[in-house]
Amino acid sequence: MAFKRIGSVLLHYRVQGPAGAPTIALVNSLGTDARIWDAVIESLVPRYRVISYDKRGHGLSDAPSGEYCLDEHVDDLAGLLGHLGVHTLALAGVSVGGLISQAYALRHPERLRGLVLCDTAAKIGDVAAWEQRIAAVRSGGMEGLVDAVMERWFAEAYRREKPDQLAGWRNMFMRIPAHGYANTCATLRDADLREKVHAIRTPTLVVAGDQDLATPVELVRDTAERIPDARFVEIANAGHIPSIEQPETLIELMQSFLSEIGHD
Repeated sequence: MAFKRIGSVLLHYRVQGPAGAPTIALVNSLGTDARIWDAVIESLVPRYRVISYDKRGHGLSDAPSGEYCLDEHVDDLAGLLGHLGVHTLALAGVSVGGLISQAYALRHPERLRGLVLCDTAAKIGDVAAWEQRIAAVRSGGMEGLVDAVMERWFAEAYRREKPDQLAGWRNMFMRIPAHGYANTCATLRDADLREKVHAIRTPTLVVAGDQDLATPVELVRDTAERIPDARFVEIANAGHIPSIEQPETLIELMQSFLSEIGHD
């Protein structure tokens, strides 16, 4: 395990793959940690240097008090990449990780060779819904949310056919600090990049699980249409986190995209 304090926040991160290889960084979703990318990392490391980390409020990273804003998440990522000496990279993010990735692309376009956005949007949800979620977590913890979240994350077939895996991901969610989760919900409540993402010029692949209830296909497609020349792909039999449910499909899409843009 590796740790680095970026400003006042300690981040847990992992670097895998050969030194000197093209770099790709992966950003996790709300209520998860970097392990959601493990199957993808296993396939990428023979050819890529892969960086994954637990964003603030999650996993083994610090969960500071106070609501988090999108710029703070981007600062964390930029600081970590600076610590690791990464000057050019491809970036992939899912859900709020995809929102962080969009914001990073807007702030540091000169560093990005490619952008992969999974089950995310330029604006996710509305203020009232996030306020309700924040209040529920602060009053009752994670327990009251977990079953509904599992339904939004995973396709019905996955939940029915893989109960042990589902139980493991449920455990991961339950062990996220409740205040870290709530503080990250504030990021989603406040962030709105709909009138900004048209400025992204980085080659972009946007994917959506066809059974995602957290960021439905049409919401994800709308963001893809706002980014010039972005490619949109719908992944069959997947919910909100395709790196868990359909890793082979996501890996194939990512590797093909990275090769096409010359980041290989």
